[in-house]
Amino acid sequence: MDPTVARRDTASRPRPERLDPALVRLGSVLVLGAVLAQLDATIVNVGLGPMADGLDTSMATVQWVSAGYLLTVAFVAPLSGWLQTRYGGKRVWLASVGLFIAASALSGLAWSGGSLIAFRLLQGVGGGLMQPVGQSLVARHAGPQRIGRLVGIITVPVSVAPILGPVLGGILVQWAGWRWLFLVNIPVGLIALALAARLVPSDAGERDTSVRPDGVGLALLPTGLAALVYGLAQYGQGDDSGLTGGVALAVGAAFLAGYVVHALGTSRTPLLDLRLFAGRGFTLAGLNTFLLGAALYSSMMLLPLYFVQVEGVSALQAGLMLAPQALGSALVTPLAGRLTDRHGPRTVVLAGIALTVLGTLPFALDGGAPGELLPVAALFVRGVGLGAVVPPNVAATYTSVGRSQAPAATSARTVLNRVGGSVGTALLAVILQSALADAAGPASAYAHTFRWALVFGALTLLPAALYPRRATGKG
Repeated sequence: MDPTVARRDTASRPRPERLDPALVRLGSVLVLGAVLAQLDATIVNVGLGPMADGLDTSMATVQWVSAGYLLTVAFVAPLSGWLQTRYGGKRVWLASVGLFIAASALSGLAWSGGSLIAFRLLQGVGGGLMQPVGQSLVARHAGPQRIGRLVGIITVPVSVAPILGPVLGGILVQWAGWRWLFLVNIPVGLIALALAARLVPSDAGERDTSVRPDGVGLALLPTGLAALVYGLAQYGQGDDSGLTGGVALAVGAAFLAGYVVHALGTSRTPLLDLRLFAGRGFTLAGLNTFLLGAALYSSMMLLPLYFVQVEGVSALQAGLMLAPQALGSALVTPLAGRLTDRHGPRTVVLAGIALTVLGTLPFALDGGAPGELLPVAALFVRGVGLGAVVPPNVAATYTSVGRSQAPAATSARTVLNRVGGSVGTALLAVILQSALADAAGPASAYAHTFRWALVFGALTLLPAALYPRRATGKG
């Protein structure tokens, strides 16, 4: 190719806007809330046993410390768009962080299994609002031409947080006790509140106080989502829980079907605006968000269990063995954001999915991931893939809608991601439970389950292949 033509072609491309340092500071502050919410989803898992012993309760009861949090997040996430429109994003974000801090303190002081679960549900309300509201504020201030690079910067800690959760949790349980799994949130949350009060611009002028809540949608959508997630969690436990889960799934599906009819027919702004899916770009991004949650992130549930039950290591050692995955994600996420702004999301997200599948492949072998170096290398590659997937997927969501639609798009993306993760996790749990009952040993059962994870991962390539080649945006 003629070098002169190549230079003209390069010069004709629009150069990405420079990231304002104030915008980076804004994103860095708001990401603290997302880190707290993401970290809290995984940090408690290693402490469920000590919690049950310390509160003199059963594991069947204390498991709802984790499951109840996820249910509450799925319940309140659809409210984030309306709350931002009605009260302003900054005000809602500050209130959600404050609630999260208070609930963390109460959880750390819990005196029984029931009180801990109740406080944990309250914590889920704050955690379910912090991340979508913070993402929406970042997207609205960044604009479509800068969102990819900004997301690439601020999603490093968000991507690493759930992966490092078991590591930090194991350290806290071993050296300080299970109550510090919750108390550790207090100083970080207070720092986030102080910085946000000063650095996050007020958006009071963009509030619409005339907007009324979608009462019908509020009754149908969160209830349907909560029933769906609960049903999936119960269905994987077998015995009588399978029947309970089936009933919950049917109820959830009926409520969600009712919400679809309501949302498409109402003249008011619905709780979750399904009309966003009229656009091809948002539909592809939303479908990919759901599938990524179901296929890729659900594998994080399998990996610690694999190391504990197949490799025979402790919970703390299992968390430490996942460190290469966190390292790979942290190294690549900022680069993925810049590449997305320059080349569009398709190439970046396809490469990320391919690497994630490749990094999962050794665990799907009949003998597991043999040796000491192969698991480390595989997890690093998997982390690189996950780090490359997140920024283009987030950017594709926001560049497919207008600036005023950012809160609604964030709410929809959060719901799709959480429900997708729940679906994938429940399906893999059912597959693993069946394989453990039928297989010759745990190694064979986990290999069988990881092969299903690979199938789910391959499905995510379909909507990703239809992403635009070049970065686009509505402004």
